[in-house]
Amino acid sequence: MINFSILISSSEVSGPGGLFDINATLPLVAIQFLLLMILLNVILYNPLLTIIEERKEYILTNLSEASEILAEANKLTTQYEQELEDVRKQAQLEITKSQKIHKEILEVEVNISQKYIDNLLDTITKDLFAKKEIALNNLDEIVQSLATDIEARLAI
Repeated sequence: MINFSILISSSEVSGPGGLFDINATLPLVAIQFLLLMILLNVILYNPLLTIIEERKEYILTNLSEASEILAEANKLTTQYEQELEDVRKQAQLEITKSQKIHKEILEVEVNISQKYIDNLLDTITKDLFAKKEIALNNLDEIVQSLATDIEARLAI
């Protein structure tokens, strides 16, 4: 402890040149500080700030262009989706119309074919009835001639 008190008492400075001695060095240090500050501002900070500002503007313009392009792309996508939906509806209507037309054509052709088949069956049936009548008449004549032959032979 005694050593500390001797050390503290011996470190006291008497006279000028203490901790805050204001003489000609303070204005020199202030001038040096201001000169370095101006020099750094001109050489380093201003070019760096201009480059940063230019990059900021570049990024902002690119972002605005990208957002405009994205908005236009979304608009085109919506437009094309709407057109695609319209085309799908039209195609579905065309398919439905085509199916209806083909169904009607098929019904007409079936009706025509049915009438033709009915007429053909009527003709064949009439022809068969006519041939049956002719065959029955011929058979009746043959039976009559056979009956007369049998009677003639039995009468002998």
